[in-house]
Amino acid sequence: MKWIENVGAGAIRIAEEVGGILLLTWQVLRSFVPPRVDRQELFKNLHKMGNRSVPIVVLTAFFAGGLMTLQTGPFVKKFGAHALAGWGAGYAVLREIGPILIALMFSGRVGANNTAELATMTVTEQLDGLRALAIDPVRFLVVPRVISMMVMLVALTVIGDLVALTGASIVGRAMLDIEWATMFHSFADNLKPYDFLHGVYKSLAFGGAIAVTSCYFGVTVRGGAVGVGKAVNAAVVAAAVSIMLLDFFLTYTTG
Repeated sequence: MKWIENVGAGAIRIAEEVGGILLLTWQVLRSFVPPRVDRQELFKNLHKMGNRSVPIVVLTAFFAGGLMTLQTGPFVKKFGAHALAGWGAGYAVLREIGPILIALMFSGRVGANNTAELATMTVTEQLDGLRALAIDPVRFLVVPRVISMMVMLVALTVIGDLVALTGASIVGRAMLDIEWATMFHSFADNLKPYDFLHGVYKSLAFGGAIAVTSCYFGVTVRGGAVGVGKAVNAAVVAAAVSIMLLDFFLTYTTG
């Protein structure tokens, strides 16, 4: 039957891609022994992937925090539980909404751009040129990008958390008439350091997933310019799926 063939072909294709991503992950880990990284490439990617992503992360985080306050506001007013207004918004932002939203924005901006860069280098045979010069493309190009994405996504998540809590406080004061002091004490009394660290752990895992998937589809592209577009699309989808799967398992295992 045709549909069985299509399902089987799809399953084989997914298995091949997962296997390729795991193989690239192993090659990246092996490149750390000995731990030599091209510093110029590393600093260039840190700036490009981190500094230039701050405005969109700040904007996303501010409205995410405000949205959480708006969602919990009616229940807070209904039951008179103003002391829990900050906890409701902060708990959701620090543990779930912040890391996931920022990771998805990071994937769409940085991950897609990284895939396009590597894919273009692949189809123009620049990676083959590096191999001809006895330069390992994984160590020279992929490893700095993996480190940069993981480090900068954690940093952006920390910034985003602070901005989101600020946004929650501003929206609470402007639209729900909740005092600044009430929001502050709600944050301080009900949120624990682990709530913040939980989101940081997730962002570290998300950064690794975005980095490896974007690099994999970039270095394995085929088919010229059309293949570059398909690789970018596949990388964004794979990163989004990886983020959701990792979020589920990390939440389940760490609470």
